[in-house]
Amino acid sequence: MTSQVTFIGAGNMASAIFGGMIEGGYPAEAITATARDTQTLDALASRYGIQTTSDNNAAVEHADVVVLAVKPQVMREVCHELRDSVQRQRPLIVSVAAGLGAETLDTWLGGDMAVIRCMPNTPSLVGQGASGLYANARVSEEQKQLATSLLEAVGLVEWVADETLLEAVTAVSGSGPAYFFLIMEALEDAGKKLGLPADSARRLALQTAYGAASMARESEFEPAELRRRVTSPNGTTERAINSFEDDGLRRLFENATQACATRARELADELSRD
Repeated sequence: MTSQVTFIGAGNMASAIFGGMIEGGYPAEAITATARDTQTLDALASRYGIQTTSDNNAAVEHADVVVLAVKPQVMREVCHELRDSVQRQRPLIVSVAAGLGAETLDTWLGGDMAVIRCMPNTPSLVGQGASGLYANARVSEEQKQLATSLLEAVGLVEWVADETLLEAVTAVSGSGPAYFFLIMEALEDAGKKLGLPADSARRLALQTAYGAASMARESEFEPAELRRRVTSPNGTTERAINSFEDDGLRRLFENATQACATRARELADELSRD
């Protein structure tokens, strides 16, 4: 039997997830999305064929899974609004809101709920996402499998056993796309300084990033081995790699990801504070 899935909030991430689900064969009639803007709901119903409503509680009434996809700043208000409905229905709760712990969400929803936290990233919008998931003790194996199937509609899914590891997920994949965009930007600028036309520098930088990522995903070798295989002794690539190493590139990434994880922890403390 197909699970009824309700999305509270119908922004970019929510629409990416249910759009991917539908593209993968999930029945549109089993999906409901809510939003305050009726025009947005009408557009979603027309495009995807899903059920829509501006009434959050009505959307939860028959839901097996409730995906909380609103901004963290309004999550407390939304959870309090849904408390009675979810306590009656007892759906699986999946939150894609950054920074809000499973215990905090459970408390706001009245307690004793099966809660999964999901840290997706923006490439989910093009079906190439990477999501870290954590389940509290009330989540069954069947529910974990269901959550996996839903999130795999937009990319890779990795489970973590310790909720604090979602801070590391944030540092590596949640914020990671911005790091690669920065590298693309820097490579493009470097190409222009070497004399390439701006459009050529951009196309070469983006295609090289895409090609390297595709090659790394499809290869039997780890990235370190792939790097060694394209770094000929005393060649041009070796000279560039040595320059990166001499300038402390690895240390820069370690410092940046640590700063990101620390900020994720700070935000979680701020958001959960009464």
